[in-house]
Amino acid sequence: MFSRRRMLCRAANGFGGLALMEMMAKAAPVAPHFPAKAKSVIFLFMDGGPSQMDTFDPKPRLRADTGKKLPFQPPTTVFNITDQIWGSPFEFKQYGQSGMPVSELFPHVAGCVDDICFIRSMVADHSEHTAANYFMHSGSGFQGRPSMGAWINYGLGSVSENLPGFVVLESGLIPPGGLDCFGNGFLPASYQGTLFRRGEFPVADLAPPEGQAASQRDKLGLLARLNRGVLDRFGQVSELEATIQNYEMAFRMQSAVPDLLDLSGETEATKKMYGLDGEMTGDFGRECLLARRLVERGVRFIELLTPARRGHDRWDQHSGLERGHRDNAMSVDQPIAALLKDLKARGLLETTLVVWGGEFGRTPCAQIGESGDTRGTGRDHNPFGFTMWMAGAGVKKGYAHGATDDFGYFAVENKVHVHDLHATILHLLGLDHKRLTFRYSGRDMRLTDVHGNVVKEILA
Repeated sequence: MFSRRRMLCRAANGFGGLALMEMMAKAAPVAPHFPAKAKSVIFLFMDGGPSQMDTFDPKPRLRADTGKKLPFQPPTTVFNITDQIWGSPFEFKQYGQSGMPVSELFPHVAGCVDDICFIRSMVADHSEHTAANYFMHSGSGFQGRPSMGAWINYGLGSVSENLPGFVVLESGLIPPGGLDCFGNGFLPASYQGTLFRRGEFPVADLAPPEGQAASQRDKLGLLARLNRGVLDRFGQVSELEATIQNYEMAFRMQSAVPDLLDLSGETEATKKMYGLDGEMTGDFGRECLLARRLVERGVRFIELLTPARRGHDRWDQHSGLERGHRDNAMSVDQPIAALLKDLKARGLLETTLVVWGGEFGRTPCAQIGESGDTRGTGRDHNPFGFTMWMAGAGVKKGYAHGATDDFGYFAVENKVHVHDLHATILHLLGLDHKRLTFRYSGRDMRLTDVHGNVVKEILA
């Protein structure tokens, strides 16, 4: 029989540990709903909205009709300044055995087209950056929902013992919407993305005080002994067991992260392939190389963010698109191609899904400054038809799915909604998007809400 004081003490220890115990239990790998093609996802997020008709969806009619007005009333997006057609300033060529057209902006990625599945009929629900970023990441245009990476880790758990299951790599620029784009929402906090910043200490408060590693180890040992004493006294207390594991994980990360970031073991040829020695390519090249190293270490979901470029607002060129898109593409083209080739050479592309794209595309209309100088021409936001692509585990190679109209404005063939994209990514990971749920606010929530269909046409 328990005294009142002993009962309250035991209840406090037990009830408080329920959430932690659940988090720790679900951190371990979990069997998928069905056999998976992919083990990891690398999301190359092109923040700002790349223009589809200037990258991977050529539209000859735009050049033929440059300067004319659209033959229909364009929908309102964000600015919708003009209905004047503007043809792409970039040349397209066909590449690979598939003959896939790619703009001059991506000469390195062009060499990988036979491993890529282009989706030219993407559709989203929002034309403003913050809501669109939330929507692309979480399936909702509102703040506070779990991101795709969080859902995937919730559904499958982590393979890596020493690193987070969801890592975000940034090069100086966080998308509109902030860190909530990578948040856990109503899922347990252990599933949120961990941001790795540039610099010597990419994870805040990770490094122990200099010369105190042994002392820290001793403190953890003492804490474990004290906790075991409480366990002996009060019986099985899940909170204490979870706390011990949590401290041990943090301790292991202190050695795992520096090892991850130490590129001295990579060959000079590999570093050069990723463009680490280039002024334009160095930042994103490092992200791409770290993404491969994270995959090798079992990290489940890795997101790479567009590097900051002085004088440019991400891929969001409402003016100066020709120069802005050229500089942005130059920063990521070589590293992305290197990542695809490196993964393939190591046999990792078969189990890694690489996804490229922004939160929406851009319009075929010109936004021209007050001076009328076409060198300053840009494009507005366009969620009605844009391009993303996938490569790797379980998707068709050298294939283009869907189409936009002759102006590149609207998806008109085999539309793929963002909910469909999410359902397909989950499917490739062995997860049924309708079964991956979490009870919250009185209903079973899911990444795709009550929508979404797997795009079977792009599956290999």
